Amino acid sequence: MTENAQTIVEFRNVNFQIGAAKILDDLNLQIEQGETLILLGESGCGKTTTLKLINRLIEPTAGEVFVEGKSTMDWDAIKLRRKIGYVLQEAGLFPHFSVERNVALVPSLENWDEAKKRKRVLEMLELVGLSPQKFAKRFPHELSGGQRQRIGVARALAANPSILLLDEPFGALDPITRMNLQKEFAALVKNLSKTTIFVTHDLREAILLGTRIALMEKGRIILLETPENFVESSQPLARAYLETISAMAKQRDSATNNTN
Repeated sequence: MTENAQTIVEFRNVNFQIGAAKILDDLNLQIEQGETLILLGESGCGKTTTLKLINRLIEPTAGEVFVEGKSTMDWDAIKLRRKIGYVLQEAGLFPHFSVERNVALVPSLENWDEAKKRKRVLEMLELVGLSPQKFAKRFPHELSGGQRQRIGVARALAANPSILLLDEPFGALDPITRMNLQKEFAALVKNLSKTTIFVTHDLREAILLGTRIALMEKGRIILLETPENFVESSQPLARAYLETISAMAKQRDSATNNTN
C-alpha cells in the first residue's frame, strides 16, 4: 500500500455464513482511496459476498466493515448505497426506463432538479462514449450488450460516488467488445480517481485493470499483490491461473499456425 494513503474501505475480522456454511472466514483487508482492487477467484470463493458487504446489501455474521472510517452498521443503508456506484454483469438496467431515466436514477432519488439531472446525464453518456442525441431516448432492449454495460457504468457514476463496485461487468460480452471496454474502463477510472473494487475470475482482466489483486479461495484472501508481483508469485493457485493463460496462448498460436 502507498505510504500515507487514506483507507476508504476496511474489513476487520469479517465472517459471513449461511447456516453452517462459512462463505467468508476472518477476512481482513484495507482498500486505499483511488485504487482499483481486484477480487479474483473461482465461483463460490466469496468475491461477490465481499462486494455486497461494502454497500450493506448483506451484513457480516461477525467482524466489521468500514466505509470512509464508519462501520457499515452505523450508516443508513439507503444513504450508503446511494453514495456507492454498483455495476452488475448484465448492467441491471430497468427495461421500462429510457437510457436517460436509467442514468438519472440516483440523482432523481436524491431530488436533483431537472436541469441538473439533464446536464449530468449528457455528461455521463459522453463520458462512456455514447452520443446523448442518439441514445438518451432509447430503451435497454434497443441496445447491444456493450452499450448496456456502458449505460450501467454511466448510471453508477451519475451521482459522483466515491466508491465503485463492479461484479464481473464484462463477463457476458464477446471477447472483442470485452477487451475494448476493459481498456476504456481502465482509462476512465484512472482519470476520475475513483476507488474501485472489481470482481472477476479472469486473470488477464485483473492484470489489466488492477492496482492490486486479492486472490481468494474458500472465503480467504490467500495472496494480495500488485499485478507485477502477482505474476512472479510462487503461490500455487496464482501459478495455476498463470499456467492457464500460458496454455490458452499456446492454443491460440497453434490454431493460427494451422490456419496459415
